[in-house]
Amino acid sequence: MSELEQTARIRANILAIHECIDAAARRAGRDPGSVKLIAVSKTHPPESVRAAMAADVADFGENRVQEAGEKAEMLADVGGIRWHLIGHLQRNKVRRAVAIFDLVHSVDSLRLAETLHRAVSEAEQAGGRARLPVLLQVNVAGENQKEGFDLAGGLADTARLAQFRAEVAQIVELRHLEVRGLMMIAPYVVDPESARPVFRALRELRDDLARDFSGLPWSELSMGMTGDYEVAVEEGATLVRVGRAIFGERA
Repeated sequence: MSELEQTARIRANILAIHECIDAAARRAGRDPGSVKLIAVSKTHPPESVRAAMAADVADFGENRVQEAGEKAEMLADVGGIRWHLIGHLQRNKVRRAVAIFDLVHSVDSLRLAETLHRAVSEAEQAGGRARLPVLLQVNVAGENQKEGFDLAGGLADTARLAQFRAEVAQIVELRHLEVRGLMMIAPYVVDPESARPVFRALRELRDDLARDFSGLPWSELSMGMTGDYEVAVEEGATLVRVGRAIFGERA
């Protein structure tokens, strides 16, 4: 496939996804403009990012700090790209992540939040950024292989919820972090409707936190991927992470 054909294919895919997002938002009585598409560009080359930007996508999700850094350098001539870290962040990669990403979706522990806070403080002292927008990754489905604060059962498990709230109370006091909301990775299911309860659980958890920690916006819910993003939008997603439906199978 030629580069021109590849660009046309990616553009057509993005337009189709936006139509689906808009329809899902309208079904839920939401403003379609309240949902942002994150094009998951992990394993895909910079040329694919350029093609997506030609279709008015500015937000790109990466799983690995090193890959994102290399890609960002190769696309340094392109203005307006916003990089999102959607994969697990190792603490030894935190300084590099602070320099690259506009939003870290995957803060999955108090310890990681504290490490990020220190790294942003160091960056500020060196003349860099003073705050880093983050989301707290929560595991409401109870899947052992998934990262995130362990909140299986959502609001129903009061003991786990109390522990999570105590950790959130400490995180929101870290002045170099800007907590904007929650993120989750839903279980893989054949029928997207099967994921609806976990999306709803995350939204209900976010609403609960917004009442308890009212000084923060809690505006973002990062949930939904290629197979289930329409259901996620119906349940309140503001950031949907779509890769395969845009770029095709991973390289």
